[in-house]
Amino acid sequence: MNISDITPTPGSKKSPRRVGRGVGSGLGKTCGKGHKGQKARSGGNVHPMFEGGQMPMHRRLPKRGFKNPFRREFAIINIRDLALLADNAEITPEVLINRGLVNSPELPIKLLAVGDIARPVSLKVHAVSEAARNKITAAGGSVEVI
Repeated sequence: MNISDITPTPGSKKSPRRVGRGVGSGLGKTCGKGHKGQKARSGGNVHPMFEGGQMPMHRRLPKRGFKNPFRREFAIINIRDLALLADNAEITPEVLINRGLVNSPELPIKLLAVGDIARPVSLKVHAVSEAARNKITAAGGSVEVI
């Protein structure tokens, strides 16, 4: 076998469309582009967002508020959820993920102050609200931000 013997797989190579070769070819005269108009011209076509001259969607819809590009997303857990972890003295992100209290394991975890806690717990999370920290320490526990 030589390099000159190698040929492409049958059907993988397709000959280009030959336009403008007479009426009998099926693509003669207007070359499959119809009659006149923007799309019949050389290099002529509309951009994907063009809506035929009517007011475009991105200009029709109202723009409101401010979208902070630097916002940090958190997986939220509340103090009332810690009651489900009565057997754990030390609560880490792994414990919360394994018990199914955190929906998104890839997001950092933030503790919020919804609910009450009576027993002391040692907690390790990525962020904590001030009110939640006060409730945990009032119950005799501790919060560590990792």
